[in-house]
Amino acid sequence: MIPPRTDATLTVRDGRTLGYAQCGDPEGEPGFHFHGHPGSRLEARLAHEAAALKGVRIIALDRPGYGRSEFQPGRKILDWPNDVAEAAEALDIQRFGVLGASGGGPYALACAHAIPERLTNASVVSGVGPYSAPGATDGMRWQNRVGFQLGARFPALARFIMWSMERQVRRNPERTVVAVARAMSREDAETILRPEVREALAAVISEAFRQGSRGAAWDVVLLGRPWGFRLEEITMRVHLWQGEADVLVPPAMGRHLAERLPNCRARFFPDEGHLLVIDHMAEILDEFASSEGGHSA
Repeated sequence: MIPPRTDATLTVRDGRTLGYAQCGDPEGEPGFHFHGHPGSRLEARLAHEAAALKGVRIIALDRPGYGRSEFQPGRKILDWPNDVAEAAEALDIQRFGVLGASGGGPYALACAHAIPERLTNASVVSGVGPYSAPGATDGMRWQNRVGFQLGARFPALARFIMWSMERQVRRNPERTVVAVARAMSREDAETILRPEVREALAAVISEAFRQGSRGAAWDVVLLGRPWGFRLEEITMRVHLWQGEADVLVPPAMGRHLAERLPNCRARFFPDEGHLLVIDHMAEILDEFASSEGGHSA
């Protein structure tokens, strides 16, 4: 099996650098993966084996300020589809799928809203929904709810929270991952305690703070504020995957997305938490392998 390529960069029209990784089948159906918060392109390594078996080529991009992607002052969620389209052009890809995990979910939805003609499919896994929606944060651990809602209103607070997390990660990334596991569901804690998952997530979160915490802090602000588009405006089909035991992005948030998206195929898993993507990646990637059209040029 060809090993994943994890340290590439490309340049978009305004001169910024975007970092990306490629995993899976180099000749397969192309799909862009959008990492969580805080996260990095290295998340895609967890999907490498499944993607190779399913015939899917995964291109995982660092958002601005994360990993190897330059920070973009004042960016908005709806700026992201332009970066994705430019990355696709640079890689000679005409049509492609998008998959957003956790904090990457709104970015996949932004692409479904802004560039549906380029997409073969769109998937959201344990994806963040609007924090302002009535009841959407029911069941969410209070630290996440308060952090995002207040961080969106007070960017200085978001910067402090992410700076504090960066310090913890730089001291001991694996210990930070284990600490996060204790605040998650029992199902997620068991998943994170697998040595290969813990090691992979430690690498992901370390890379997230490669340039510092500005990218993660600005994501707190963007995810907690209105996204710049309405879910009801997305007409293409969206595949949604949600664990009922998730306390980071609770099922109430997933149900809100499923109810508001006009063409949503939602699956809820009673005994899964936030990290359901790890054990269900092969099923999730079936949507890419079975897409109608969407081929590399």
